[in-house]
Amino acid sequence: MAKIEGKVVAIEPSGNLRTDIAADRLRGVPSDDSVKVCCDEHETTGLFSEDHGQPAMTLLALVGKSGFLELCIVGDSAAIMLGVRVGEGVVVVW
Repeated sequence: MAKIEGKVVAIEPSGNLRTDIAADRLRGVPSDDSVKVCCDEHETTGLFSEDHGQPAMTLLALVGKSGFLELCIVGDSAAIMLGVRVGEGVVVVW
């Protein structure tokens, strides 16, 4: 089992939680449901792109326009809905 550890470093205007895990660190990581992304007590599976097409209120891990891994809730603010703050740890495991 491999893992990448980071932390939430910013809250985007959209409410996405931006991490310090750069897109280039995710090269070679599968994007399917064998990948788990954990932050605080929240967990999601898979890595998505911004054109994901997932339904509203779904928690996703995606590589955002920022070039970093972001946690988002489709159509809402992940920061508000999850109550996660800057500095919280994030782990990608596969």
